[in-house]
Amino acid sequence: MAFDFEKLEVYKKALNLAEKVYKITADFPERERYGLQGQLRRAAVSISSNIAEGSGRYNKKDFAQFLRIARGSLYECIPLIEISLRIGYIDKKTSEELLFDGNELAKMAMV
Repeated sequence: MAFDFEKLEVYKKALNLAEKVYKITADFPERERYGLQGQLRRAAVSISSNIAEGSGRYNKKDFAQFLRIARGSLYECIPLIEISLRIGYIDKKTSEELLFDGNELAKMAMV
């Protein structure tokens, strides 16, 4: 690990969530590439990206702001997961797993 943020548990969990989202959305219909699939993937990736970017800032106040932004990206994922469930792209178990992981991550990103 070359960067300090890579040691942060919240960063590791954010990467894990993004990885799960990518694997799960791989089975979405092709027509969703630039729709629901793309939006969910971008929001999930944004979580870890903001944690990493914030850790490189000069003070804790700046880092806290990036954690809030990361948390906002996580919250963006929640309705996208719900919509994916409602239209049948994911099943209830998958939805519950993603929401559980998201809830755990949200608790860690509180500032």
